[in-house]
Formats: sequence, structure tokens, C-alpha cells
Amino acid sequence: MNDKLTAFKELLEIMDTLRVECPWDRVQTIESLRNLTIEETYELADAILDQDYPNIKEEIGDLMLHMVFYCKIAEEKGEFDMSDALKSVNEKLIRRHPHIYGDVKVNDQEDVKKNWEQIKMEEGKKSILSGVPKSLPAMVKAYRMQDKTKQVGFEWENKEQVWEKVAEEMEEFKEVVDQDGPKERLEEEFGDILFSLVNYARYVGIDPETALEKVNRKFKSRFEYIETNAPKSLEAMSLEEMDALWVEAKQQ
Repeated sequence: MNDKLTAFKELLEIMDTLRVECPWDRVQTIESLRNLTIEETYELADAILDQDYPNIKEEIGDLMLHMVFYCKIAEEKGEFDMSDALKSVNEKLIRRHPHIYGDVKVNDQEDVKKNWEQIKMEEGKKSILSGVPKSLPAMVKAYRMQDKTKQVGFEWENKEQVWEKVAEEMEEFKEVVDQDGPKERLEEEFGDILFSLVNYARYVGIDPETALEKVNRKFKSRFEYIETNAPKSLEAMSLEEMDALWVEAKQQ
């Protein structure tokens, strides 16, 4: 524990120094850091998918630096400091875990999640969905909204019903396509398919964002194999020739 506290104290001290002495660090604002923080978050997400623990460690450190940076800027503005931020999350964790710090009984993690959402509403949240960030990627947002509304019973009884909904949405999309419907209708119906597929993935225990990213990586790897092993320019190759290399890539 002492090593952890010492390392965190050193980071705070380094931030204090950089904020005064470094021309770049001195002029940063919470707005200028925002996109950099998003980039660092995605770099951590990549490292997690790669199971690259040395890189995970590095990216966690980068994000910790950003959190310290935000707190330093807020402290300068007289808003709050790092201790205020930590006290706030400590109090929230204790308040939202009454099965640990109180006398509430739970049977499993689903009970914990339901209690968490109920306590948030008691704290003054106007909607169970109010905690879902607007800027989340659409697929992640769909999953989070579905998971949250589940906590109040807004949920199909079984995965067969969910799959029926997927099939229904696919048929509705096909009807609009066959009728040469307007782009707005196509977009709406296609969105319904994606939303229902995200829901089905949730029912069968799949994270749809992770699943799609793994497919993206697989596609990238196989297409790069085609580019590397193509006997001539891709523009000069037929689809059949490229597909033969695609099959080779699958066998690698």
C-alpha cells in the first residue's frame, strides 16, 4: 500500500511542477485535453483486446495522468481538487453497496445491479437512462441502455422472443428495400435490426462491440494478406483471384 501511495503522491507532485514549468502543460484546459483523453481510452481498449499487459499498464498510467491533470485545472479554478474527487467516489461506492456496508441481502450480481440503479434513482436521477453518456459509440450505448432498463423489468422473457424480434426487423427492412423506400426509412429499419441484434447478443452473453471489433481485426488481417501476396495490382485482379488469396489467408 505504501508503494502505491508514494507513486500517486509523486504523480501529483510531477503534475504541480509541469503545470508551472512546462510551456505545453501550462496552457492546457479541460477542453484541450478532452480529445486526447478519448484517444488514450481507445488505446487502453486496444491493449485490453490484445491482452497486452505491459501496454495496459502504460495506458492506465496515461489515463491516470489525465485524471490528475483535470483535477489540477479544477483546483486552479477553485472548483475541486483530487481529494474532493476521490472522496466523492468513495462515498458513492459505499452508498451504492449496501450489501457490503449495510444490511441489504443479495443473491447474485443481478441483484447488485438492480440495487445500484434503484439507489441512483433515489439520489435524484430523473431517468434510469440518464447515466448513459450521449457521446458513447452507438453500439455500446444501445447495449448499456438495454442493460439498464433490464434492471426495472423492461426485458423479454427469453432469447427466443428476442430472436423473433430480430427476424421481424429484418423482414421489415427487406420490405422497404424491395419497395425502393426512402433513405430515411431504410436507415430507421436498419437501425432497428442493429438494435435488436445488440439485444440478442446481450441475451446470449456476447459483447457486440467487442465481437465486431474482433471481426474488424480479422478482416483487416486477411485483406492485408491479399495486398501483400497479390501478384499484380488489386485493380487488375478479378474478385475470384482476390477471393482465392482470402481463402489462403483464412488457412494461415
